[in-house]
Amino acid sequence: MSTAVHIVVRGRVQGVWFRGGTQERAMQLGIFGWAKNCQDGSVEIHGEGEKEMLEKFISWCRIGPPAAQVSALDLEWVPPQGLNTFEIVR
Repeated sequence: MSTAVHIVVRGRVQGVWFRGGTQERAMQLGIFGWAKNCQDGSVEIHGEGEKEMLEKFISWCRIGPPAAQVSALDLEWVPPQGLNTFEIVR
């Protein structure tokens, strides 16, 4: 059964390939959704998939790609939207 999570990642997470890394990890785990940079310097992510895979995805988001420095991660479980791709939103 599919579920979904909404994540806001704070810290040094823009300009470090965070969205690209997020998309790559999501595709490895079979997660659909999107990632976008926010005006306040955070990255906002929506992911949908199996709960076990989402837990692995969240663990990756807590660290991010090598150049990132995650200082905080806010998450909220939300209803899935039935997405079938993982997009980087510009």
